[in-house]
Amino acid sequence: MVRDSGPIRPRDLEKQGISRKHLLRLYEEGLLHRPGRGIYVLAEQDDFTEHQTLLETAKQVPDGVVCLLSALRFHNIGTQNPFEVWITLPPRAWRPQVDYPPLRVMRMSGAVLTEGVEEHRVKGVLLRVYSPGKTVADCFKFRNKVGLDVALEALREARRTRKVTMDDLWHYAKIDRVANVMRPYLESLP
Repeated sequence: MVRDSGPIRPRDLEKQGISRKHLLRLYEEGLLHRPGRGIYVLAEQDDFTEHQTLLETAKQVPDGVVCLLSALRFHNIGTQNPFEVWITLPPRAWRPQVDYPPLRVMRMSGAVLTEGVEEHRVKGVLLRVYSPGKTVADCFKFRNKVGLDVALEALREARRTRKVTMDDLWHYAKIDRVANVMRPYLESLP
């Protein structure tokens, strides 16, 4: 089951009628590895994907949405390679206690939280990631956290590779309330 579905949690087994003790026994025998609290993967797993930490995070924080630098990395925009997984949660949501991978939790609400969410199924795991246009607009919204240079690089690279359209950028800039901030940069693009 772990081989087919990727990272697994004890509650996933309980849904199938399998005891948590069986999972613990497999872990003690060395057949499973526990990269973080409450998440298990195959010990000899050699088919790691470049998004393995995102998959583990999606299993541990199913309500989270991958955002900002992690979303840029997922969409192959720019040169950012964050050591933390950047996720978004609602303002009053419980902050997950995750040992690995390290998380950077951002808080958003309303349309800023819900617009532009794409769902990707990677190795059997549902991965929720903001679209490229929303990610670029978010970089401008949180430019004090990621840096203006990162936001500008994301904008140029996303337009150069045609991962976003001007309409997408304007749409998400208005939702994030950064249209006036982004306007000079958008007008200067070819």
